[in-house]
Amino acid sequence: MPNVKKYKAIVKQVSNPLEGIYTVTFISNKRFIYNPGQFLHLALDDYDGVGQWPQSRCFSMQSTPEEKEIKITISVKGEFTNRMKNELLEGKEVWLKLPYGDLFDRGHDKSNCVFIAGGTGITPFLSLFNHQSFFTYKNPKIYLGFKTEVFNIYNYELFKIKNENANMQVYYENKDGILNIESIFIDSGINANYFISGPPNMIKSFKEHLIDNSVISSNIYTDDWE
Repeated sequence: MPNVKKYKAIVKQVSNPLEGIYTVTFISNKRFIYNPGQFLHLALDDYDGVGQWPQSRCFSMQSTPEEKEIKITISVKGEFTNRMKNELLEGKEVWLKLPYGDLFDRGHDKSNCVFIAGGTGITPFLSLFNHQSFFTYKNPKIYLGFKTEVFNIYNYELFKIKNENANMQVYYENKDGILNIESIFIDSGINANYFISGPPNMIKSFKEHLIDNSVISSNIYTDDWE
């Protein structure tokens, strides 16, 4: 796994596709080194590169390690993300520390994998779906849930999925209802490897349902470091 490094980065682009949702792209003179599914720490305050690391927050990287840039999507909810909304302007210098996490680096069986994401929880999955290593997954199943079609701002990345055998189902709450872990489990079975990312309550309830139905905890992978 790559060693954690500090990067002085520059905000290359900020987009605001939906109210309260921002996608930010960073560039650096140093090449970013990380694996799909990992996350970074972002600091907004001044930093000299060697002293005490300032206040920061974690964000999943939705770009792939093959790209020169790093992209994250944030939902503005608290003090830190409100600062990001106001301060992350194009050209601003920030500090990033990465990589962290091992979501897809735990030696799982790639022949029977299920990926379940709600809303912006899709971002760590995109870093795998668009990476060459996703070719090694056999017939992966993908279940994505959004409030409405407007909230699915990831069509470009989803169009580029690097596995022609992936079975992707997208649900819109206003038309199809919410993601149903019971039906997903019935379709996928007790021996599948389940990757879950999304709101904390969704992760908790889905994981509990799988465990209650005898899926072993080591076959359940969650992106819930927050």
